[in-house]
Amino acid sequence: MIVEELIDYEHDGAQLQGFLAYDDAVKGARPSILISHAWGGLSDFECDKARTLAGLGYTAFALDLFGKGVRGSSPEENSKLIEPFIKDRALLQSRMTRSLEILGELSVADSNKIVAIGFCFGGLCVLDLARIGTGIRGVVSFHGLFAQPDNTAGTKIRAKVLVLHGHEDPMVPVDDVIALEKELTAADADWQIHVYGHTQHAFTNPDANDPNLGAFYNAAADRRSWQTLLNFLDESFE
Repeated sequence: MIVEELIDYEHDGAQLQGFLAYDDAVKGARPSILISHAWGGLSDFECDKARTLAGLGYTAFALDLFGKGVRGSSPEENSKLIEPFIKDRALLQSRMTRSLEILGELSVADSNKIVAIGFCFGGLCVLDLARIGTGIRGVVSFHGLFAQPDNTAGTKIRAKVLVLHGHEDPMVPVDDVIALEKELTAADADWQIHVYGHTQHAFTNPDANDPNLGAFYNAAADRRSWQTLLNFLDESFE
């Protein structure tokens, strides 16, 4: 049976609440997935991903960056929520690290076998976990943002990196992809970037349909990227 729990935790005075899912038929600590949400905050989308991964035998923890119950309901509100973290990447990295610690402390999680995945803004967040040299097994960015922080130059990336990207994503032009390739190579990362043609932003979210943002669901890219994730998890947890 899939067990679901809300996990309260704190970081730098912020009260946070993440979502945990695991299968109680699997005994002991197991390989674990940290899930980082998009710019609107922790939602059913990330919780459903956690449930799905729990059904595959993983412990899955969907983290909370913004605060318990803090959610955005429009692009304007969402932009305000992410603004402090975009401006202060050290804060973003610290809160991500705290969420990772919470997962690693759980009895159902193997702290030596963790992969972090993120969607949209969450993709940027998990890339930053890798950029600060975190020793987790890997990070996976789904239609994430790539902007490099100003505090990680010269840091070796130890986690394997998988980036799943839509070629026509208006938020991440081709020049940004090339810049990320150069950054990851310079950091001596084990990296992959999979680019899906005729695919825009938020391609894994069935509710995405926003011409102004260039955010559209793409069933083929969704299916292909998920299979690529599963292959990556198998490799990372060997």
